[in-house]
Amino acid sequence: MSHILEVELLPKDKYNEALLANAHPAQWINPEPKPRYNLVVIGGGTAGLVAAVGATGLGAKVALVERDLLGGDCLNVGCVPSKAVIRASRVFNDAVAAELGVTIPAATEANFAAAMERMRRVRAELSKDDSIWRFQGLGIDVFLGGGRFAGPDTIEVGGKYLHFHKALIATGARAMHLPIDGLAEAGYLTNHTVFSLTQRPKRLGVIGAGPIGSELAQAFRRLGSEVVVFDILPQVLGREDEEAAKIVEWALRREGIELMLNAQITRISTQGNEKIFHFDHDGQAKMAVVDEILSAVGRVPNIEGLNLEAANIEYNKKGVVVNDYLQTSNPNVYAAG
Repeated sequence: MSHILEVELLPKDKYNEALLANAHPAQWINPEPKPRYNLVVIGGGTAGLVAAVGATGLGAKVALVERDLLGGDCLNVGCVPSKAVIRASRVFNDAVAAELGVTIPAATEANFAAAMERMRRVRAELSKDDSIWRFQGLGIDVFLGGGRFAGPDTIEVGGKYLHFHKALIATGARAMHLPIDGLAEAGYLTNHTVFSLTQRPKRLGVIGAGPIGSELAQAFRRLGSEVVVFDILPQVLGREDEEAAKIVEWALRREGIELMLNAQITRISTQGNEKIFHFDHDGQAKMAVVDEILSAVGRVPNIEGLNLEAANIEYNKKGVVVNDYLQTSNPNVYAAG
């Protein structure tokens, strides 16, 4: 039996400790594998958890493998924390809206630290539904660690071999890294790290005006940050209908967000604690100074380290290749999420 390495989650407060105790407890010891599972799921996010619970409910012997936090993006770095922060920002924005007939002192500021603490509390409370203890109670064998294929019908995790009739790859995606000169050296946040903030950045630069960039730009602006958003496309929400995007753009500008659309970031430099965007906009070379950078430019699949070749599974830069039934080139392995 092997003990599980801890996953670090910042800040180290009682709410994140509660989340870790549910989603990746340090004291967890992986069980001894059954001779063969009807289903082995790699990835404990939304797709993987639903599949594991559904299969167990039908009487299948199921193993679930997760290397990070159970609950995946939705619970830990996506839907739950983002909507909790957005909720706080909306309440404050409504409270200072004079047209609603509410009068508060002009110098009133949002309590950013309190809003982020509430987010962590809400996330910790909801983590009970995605906890390792819940799935253990349902009869699912949970293995914490990085799973990799050791053959067409075998997955290895932490030195243990899980033999399966069927398997599901549900490893999700992570934030894309842009090869902008100086970005890595300057340091930046993604949706995986932005919710660890405890102090409000006075000035926030957002790279990407898609759904994640736009919603967090608005939330941080409402909570008191000065926000500038960069995108190489001529509109926010570049994949959406132009007229609908114009409505969102108007709302963001009305709230004081500076939008640099059709902008090409050439490099990022630093001066002390300041981070400086150098970019071309409307044919002119410009600069913008911020305290923090949020990169929200898209996602890349989490398939590294899965050893897909050992299971004869085709993949490309977009992820695992599947047919209309989410079946991979190995007919006993599916992919979702």
